[in-house]
Formats: sequence, structure tokens, C-alpha cells
Amino acid sequence: MKTTNRIKFKNMRKYLFEFLSIFLAVSLAFILDRWNDNRKDRIAENKIIEEIYNGLERDSIDIANDEQYYKITFRSLKYFNEILDGKSVENDSLVAFYFLLSRDIIVVQNKSGYESLKSRGLETIKNDTLRTKIINLYEVDYELERKFSEEYSENKFMQNYFHKINDAIAPYFEYDSTNNIKGVRLPIELNQKERSLLKSYLWKIAVGKQDRHKGSQYNKEKIGKLRADIKDYLKDRS
Repeated sequence: MKTTNRIKFKNMRKYLFEFLSIFLAVSLAFILDRWNDNRKDRIAENKIIEEIYNGLERDSIDIANDEQYYKITFRSLKYFNEILDGKSVENDSLVAFYFLLSRDIIVVQNKSGYESLKSRGLETIKNDTLRTKIINLYEVDYELERKFSEEYSENKFMQNYFHKINDAIAPYFEYDSTNNIKGVRLPIELNQKERSLLKSYLWKIAVGKQDRHKGSQYNKEKIGKLRADIKDYLKDRS
């Protein structure tokens, strides 16, 4: 009887050891698989965040270039107001200022990183606060800037004002032998109504471009803050 009990106990120990071995092996495999998946997710998250970070850097460069555009455009508005006021102007600046006077701006936004994030899933970014800031920038701020710059009818300066201004001023342009504009003949003969209308067009262009400039500067600040947040986030994860 004692021998039988010993055999049973020995078998139970054997089965228990085998069970624990199998359980441990399965658990370790599960943990390893889970760790590997988390590692892959972490690598994918870092890669996408870095892509977004680099895209925002390019957007910052584009905004800096736009800043130069706005500076010249505001000078051109002053230039043509002076022409309408009968003041003497430098003919060397005429072509550049006239070219940019009513020119519309095209918004170029580097969204490749954000599109990668959306295709993989927004939840790829684990930090809720950072994810929300990224979504707000691309889905709200960027989209508003694009719509106001390219779709909003009041900001279609070329369509709304170019021909009206051109019809009044172009007859006074002077050309060189190769048919390039070389200057403007002053004074431009306009009655009070015509002059007031042209000044209202220039005012409307100025207001519209000042509004777009403020929007650009607002996005510049948000981009700077978001890039700083991304940099800190990646640093904490390294």
C-alpha cells in the first residue's frame, strides 16, 4: 500500500512538473510575443512621430518663405497707393510689386507623416495629449488655413481685383524694346470715383493678406510648440 502511494505521489510530482514546465513555456512565449509586439509598436510610433517632426520642420521653412512674400506684398500695396496719390515712385520696383500685388498664395503643407499615422491608426501614438495636439494642427488649423487661402471667395485676389486694377493702371505702363514693362507714366489720370474705387480694392487686398499673414504666424507658433513637445516625448522614450 505504501509502495502504491509512493508511485502515485511520484507520478503526481512528475505530472505537476510537466504541467508547470508547459505553463511556464507558454507564459514565457506569450510574454515574449507581447514584448515583441510592443517593441514593434514602439518603433512604428517613433518612426511616424519623427516623420511628423521632420514634416513640421519643412512647414516652418515654407512659412519663413511666406514671410518674405508678405513683406514684399505689403510694400507693393503701399507702392500702388502712392501711385494713386500722384507721388513719385521708383520704376525699378514696378514689375516685382505689380507681379505680387494681387497674386494668390498657394498653401503647401507636408502631411505625409500625418497620413502615415492615419493609415496605421491614430492610436499608434500612445500619449493622449500629444495625439490630440497633432490631430488639431492637421485637421483643424491646417485645414482652416488651406480653405481660407484657396477656397474662400474673398481671398481670391487675382480673380476679384486684378482686372479692375489692371484696366486703370496698365494703360500708363511703358515698355522697352523687348516688350518688358520698364516703368509707369505719371500722373495717372483718374477722377475721384475711380481713384476711390481703386483704393478700396487695395484696402481689401491689404486686409485679406493681413488676415492670412496672421493665420500663418499663428500656425508658426503652434508648429514650434508641437515640435518642442515631440522632441521632449522622443527624448523621454530614448
